[in-house]
Amino acid sequence: MAGSAQAALLGLLPVRARAASARIEGLIARMTIAEKAGQLSCFNDEIRPVGAVFNPVVDPRGADAMLADITAGRVGMLFNGYGVAGARKAQAAALRSRLGIPLIFAADVIHGCRTVFPIPLAEAAAFDPALSERAARAVAEEASAGGLHWTFAPVVDVARDQRWGRVAEGAGEDVLLNRQLAAARVRGFQGKDLRRADSLLATPKHFAGYSAVRGGMEYAAVDMSLAELRETYLPPFAAGFGAGALATIASFTDFNGVPATANRWLLTDVLRGELGFAGVCVSDYDADRELIAHGVAADEADAARLAILAGVDVSMQSGLYNKYLPALVENGKVPMARVDEAVRRVLALKEALGLFDDPFRSLDAVAEKKRTATPAIKAIAREVATRSIVLLRNAGDLLPLPVKGKKIALIGPFGADKANLNGPWSFAGDAGDGIDLATGIRAMLADPAALAVEAGSGIHEPLAGGVARAVAAAKAADVVLLAIGEAGDMSGEGNSRVEITVPAAQQALAEAVSNTGKPVVVLLRHGRALALEGAVRDAPAILCTWFLGEQAGPAVADVLFGVREPTGRLPVSFPLATGQQPWSYDRRSTGRPAGDADPMEPARSHWRDAPDRALFPFGSGQGYTRFALAELQAPARVAKGEAVQVRVAVTNAGLRRGAAFVRADVHDRVASRTRPVRQMKAYARITLDPGERRIVTLTIPYAELALVVADNQWRVEPGRFDLWVGAGGEELHSQFEAL
Repeated sequence: MAGSAQAALLGLLPVRARAASARIEGLIARMTIAEKAGQLSCFNDEIRPVGAVFNPVVDPRGADAMLADITAGRVGMLFNGYGVAGARKAQAAALRSRLGIPLIFAADVIHGCRTVFPIPLAEAAAFDPALSERAARAVAEEASAGGLHWTFAPVVDVARDQRWGRVAEGAGEDVLLNRQLAAARVRGFQGKDLRRADSLLATPKHFAGYSAVRGGMEYAAVDMSLAELRETYLPPFAAGFGAGALATIASFTDFNGVPATANRWLLTDVLRGELGFAGVCVSDYDADRELIAHGVAADEADAARLAILAGVDVSMQSGLYNKYLPALVENGKVPMARVDEAVRRVLALKEALGLFDDPFRSLDAVAEKKRTATPAIKAIAREVATRSIVLLRNAGDLLPLPVKGKKIALIGPFGADKANLNGPWSFAGDAGDGIDLATGIRAMLADPAALAVEAGSGIHEPLAGGVARAVAAAKAADVVLLAIGEAGDMSGEGNSRVEITVPAAQQALAEAVSNTGKPVVVLLRHGRALALEGAVRDAPAILCTWFLGEQAGPAVADVLFGVREPTGRLPVSFPLATGQQPWSYDRRSTGRPAGDADPMEPARSHWRDAPDRALFPFGSGQGYTRFALAELQAPARVAKGEAVQVRVAVTNAGLRRGAAFVRADVHDRVASRTRPVRQMKAYARITLDPGERRIVTLTIPYAELALVVADNQWRVEPGRFDLWVGAGGEELHSQFEAL
């Protein structure tokens, strides 16, 4: 089956575009080529700047010049501004233009707006699409109240190389989880009706293969087989489009030698032909001009020509469409029909958002006050933060801690830190609103004086006397909480890392504190999987606390003291060493796999100094109880149109109520192309009381067994499949046959 057929089988394809309305066709008929170019031009909002600088400054013009350009019909949309008052001023200017076409206001609302939520990678650790949908809905309600119609999210780039900084913005390394969260986040952002004042248009990005850059280096080249593109990187886009997303952003990078912004095969043949996408394709920031640096465009005019002909409908920030489209059309280098096609899509988007009928939709000062930073949205942010935390190790049941009776030393640069709670792309958030770890922990303790706080070191540099003070605090305590990891600016766009280890100054602090002999609980702050070393790797308890946003302190305290169960699971694999990257749990099989008995056997697939495994693989995580599995049942055979129905008995074998994460992985034993050694195809969560037993059913649709074969078509090849079902480390095995 073709790529689109396989997507349709999984229920992923969007509804095809309807014919443009008479209103849109009438506007196109009246527009000059300059006005058409204006509708295809998106610029950084200098009328209501948020203060944070997310991109290199390109062609700044100031608020007055921008308002003049809007009135002249040279601007179709603005992005990364916030606040109703400035948006109303800009929209009034648009309505004074000759045709009165309203603006769209967009922003990179990646993980919250005024209220900052956990980074998307952290939220993915909850493995709960319903939670992600609720979070996106809450974010949309707040963002739209601040004068926004459109978010440049979700990021749906499958990320297998943890050196890449933008791992933080997506859902990790697994295709199924990326697909499910792409659809959930689109549904949450957009709500049930795009015309509603609290709807936020979603934008699955970056199309396509962006995360597969060489060496994890931001903006570097991407080379991959077309089968890999279709099996790994396209499915989350199909899921997002199938959920109703009407916009996407092209990747900054090249794809197999042709930059995405100039890649007609990618943006037209694949995006629109295979996936059936009918919405608007936007260049990334100044990416059309960057075709010159890529070496495929001779000059700016040539870059504009390549981008529009490839399928880029909207030029972001460069202004190249305004500058060059009129002449390119006049001299026949760009057909007017292609420009009209792009304008038709943009106007259809504005119509879908209800802006022609209500240009001041989502620009209500009363709603802005009513729906910003409310107790309800803060409660959801705290819930998401708590459920994002992953307990990787808990030797000797060190956790949960009692709220009284123990002296606690909170050591590390992130103990009382607010500046790095939010992580990258916090957009309109204020770091001052965040609740740090020390505050959250003190609020939980019966005696706040039982907590001692010492930074011990800076993030990158030692502090004079810092280690000595930290060691003294550790010796005086019963347990040490070690708050270490990455600064907020060490992850995100443009923040690739050669070594994904804890910075040296913090590692030295960890070693010194560990040498006191006191039990240590590591509280990692990070936007990617890390290669843990020494005392950090060997600590008796390790918690992934990511960049959890403004509710980080209370969320971490909830888990540390057992108010809430740690239920998160890793959406990315923690490697043994940086040099293993890229690495994922679903890597393809090899002809010389390392044996379980001796993974370092000569002439086998491993590094000389490390086996081919992760320290903590995808899906790792535990709670404060344990679960036992039994009675695995799976069909012997499954035919087209059927599903693999897997049943397993799960028992809470511990002493606390807890949530079990039950997962089913498969492996195609004999296929025409090498297959992943295993790949998650279904999962479920259940909460059980101590001693409670329940049957869990996992359903694997037949289409999930398909692969892309030699002719780039999707097929389920008959044969045997391995099946593993696990929960918290224990795993059962079976087999079935696909017919």
